[in-house]
Amino acid sequence: MTHIQRNRTLQTAMTSLGSADVLAAAKQYFAQRSGIYSAFVEQEGPSHVSLRGMGGEEIVVGVAPSPAGTAVNASSYMFDQQVAMFLSTLPPVSNSASTAGSAS
Repeated sequence: MTHIQRNRTLQTAMTSLGSADVLAAAKQYFAQRSGIYSAFVEQEGPSHVSLRGMGGEEIVVGVAPSPAGTAVNASSYMFDQQVAMFLSTLPPVSNSASTAGSAS
């Protein structure tokens, strides 16, 4: 028997936004999608938000602060393209912040 979680895709990004701002942006972004691509808050906490779309589709966005910015992980079964588009809307980490964290 194949485990259904096996087909889930995990996408990641780094952003200059704070954790709370990323989660707020995710809630707003997916609530404003049209038709079958909209999703609304089902569960949330300070480091994650779980959104439920039409047909029961789930999107989970998790955040973790890091020295270079905020690490964002997002996962979905069927909304991979929409998750990728959301992640592309996040402002990137500036070069000075990312190089400062890697200096020895």
